[in-house]
Amino acid sequence: MTTMHLRLRVWRQAGPTAPGRLVPYDVADLSPDMSFLEMLDVVNERLIAKGEEPIAFDHDCREGICGSCGLMINGVPHGPMRGTATCQLHLRSFRDGAEIVVEPWRAKAFPVVRDLVVDRGAFDRIIAAGGYISARTGGVPDANAMLVPKDDADAAMDAAACIGCGACVAACPNASASLFAAAKIAHLGLVPQGQPERSKRVLRMVSQMDMEAFGNCTNIGECQEACPKLISISVIARMNRDFLRASVFGAAEVERREGGL
Repeated sequence: MTTMHLRLRVWRQAGPTAPGRLVPYDVADLSPDMSFLEMLDVVNERLIAKGEEPIAFDHDCREGICGSCGLMINGVPHGPMRGTATCQLHLRSFRDGAEIVVEPWRAKAFPVVRDLVVDRGAFDRIIAAGGYISARTGGVPDANAMLVPKDDADAAMDAAACIGCGACVAACPNASASLFAAAKIAHLGLVPQGQPERSKRVLRMVSQMDMEAFGNCTNIGECQEACPKLISISVIARMNRDFLRASVFGAAEVERREGGL
């Protein structure tokens, strides 16, 4: 079986206020079929065997769903493969003997906790500000009781694919979270169940996004290129329209004009 040898330079930082630096690691006998995170597992096993501190990195589902695996790989969020989370990136995407620089997300709103781990709590606070709906609890309604146009349903599903990994922030020169916030706003605002809070939602979530020290969107488009779920920046345009409408008329007036929609 063919094996690979990689030369890593990994960001090591003991804590939020500690100085950090890139540390070299030569890693041999790697399978090309390993995922990038499996390769880091191997590195850590070897470090532990030598009595050294393992590399701290976030991971959970390892199926491209949870969004916790975000890493900067050679300066690219999630690495060189488009539409791929770090946990879905395989070593066969690199040439044998390649040098790979591995760093955490770089954004003021994502402070480094340790090594490759950053605090993405800012995303949680944006969701808490308005990422919910008012829906009756109880029995499950009939699927045909509330009709949704197919185009709206498809667009809502596309936006809902956001896994909140933060690649959009890491890729944006302004460290903007607009793609993340807009995706969360769009997937609720495109379906009937999300209409009652639609105007209040966009005002609250955009306000929270600004409070978290994310930068402004200037339509550069790097966010959609880095997004592992290929979410389009068209959701940002939708968010901006909703925000402008709610800002001019006020959330209550918008709902009154549209009959509660």
